[in-house]
Amino acid sequence: MAHGAPADRSYGSFRRYLDTVFTYAGTASLVRELRRVPSRRDLRAGDVFVHGGHPGHAVLVVDVAESGDGQEKAFLLAQSYMPAQDIHILKNPGDARSPWYSTGFGETLRTPEWTFAAIEQRRF
Repeated sequence: MAHGAPADRSYGSFRRYLDTVFTYAGTASLVRELRRVPSRRDLRAGDVFVHGGHPGHAVLVVDVAESGDGQEKAFLLAQSYMPAQDIHILKNPGDARSPWYSTGFGETLRTPEWTFAAIEQRRF
């Protein structure tokens, strides 16, 4: 929409807006715009592990569980590819019995298709 032009609520206008966002938004911009999470113990649903670049990749924390005594935390990850039409829960390659990942994963988080550095945990 041009500066000073009347509001345009048409689908065409909305689609042009989305095309612009999808052109410029990606893992490279997410790394710059999201804030780093200082501690894995503070992991929350909605956090992302994001490796910015071309190609880059991101996985989304979709659930977090904590032991009754609060000493252990586990989380589920989901991912999709472009276009984001089919999101799925990731398997944990370190535990064939469970898709849950432990927050004690070390300096690297290994997923079936990507490895993230622990410092690549971000939050919106």
